[in-house]
Amino acid sequence: MSRVGKYPVALPQGVSITVVDGILTAKGKLGELKMPLSERVETVVEDGKVTVSPRDKEAASRMMWGTTRANVANMVQGVSQGYAKTLEINGTGFRAAVQGSNLVMNLGFSHDVVYPVPQGIKITCEKPTSIKVEGIDKRLVGQVCAELRAFRPPEPYKGKGVKFEGEAIRRKEGKKK
Repeated sequence: MSRVGKYPVALPQGVSITVVDGILTAKGKLGELKMPLSERVETVVEDGKVTVSPRDKEAASRMMWGTTRANVANMVQGVSQGYAKTLEINGTGFRAAVQGSNLVMNLGFSHDVVYPVPQGIKITCEKPTSIKVEGIDKRLVGQVCAELRAFRPPEPYKGKGVKFEGEAIRRKEGKKK
C-alpha cells in the first residue's frame, strides 16, 4: 500500500480540478496546469478533495499511485501559492542581471552567459549576487535552477560558483606550502 497515495489532496479555496479524457487540469489564482494521467490509476474529485487509487494490484499501478498523488498535490500548491527558489552567486566579479527576457550572468568566463527565461518562469535579481526563480510548476522551477547552477557549480576550494540558498558546500583543504 502506498504511504503517500492513500491520503487525499485537499483543495484550497479558489482551486478547481477537472479530469477530462485522461488530462487533469488544475486552475487557481496564479494560473492553470495540465497533466496527463496514467491509465493505471483512477482519479476522483469530490467534496473539495482529490483521491487517487490504483486500478489493479500490479506493482506498476501501485508505483504510479503515489507518484500521481504527489504530482497532483504539487499542482494544487503551484496554482494556489506558487514555488520559488533562490540561487546565490559567490566569486569576485560574478554577478547576474535580468535584461528583457534574458538572464545575463558574468561567471568569470571570457563571455557573458545569456540564459533565455522560459515561459511560465519569473526571474528577478534583488542583488547582483542573488537570483530568485518563481513559477507555478515545481518541476520547471527546479529544472531552471539546475540549469543555472550547471553553468558554474560551486567548487570545493573557495566555494566560487552558483549555489542554492542555504546549500552546504563541502570544502577541501588547499595544497600545503
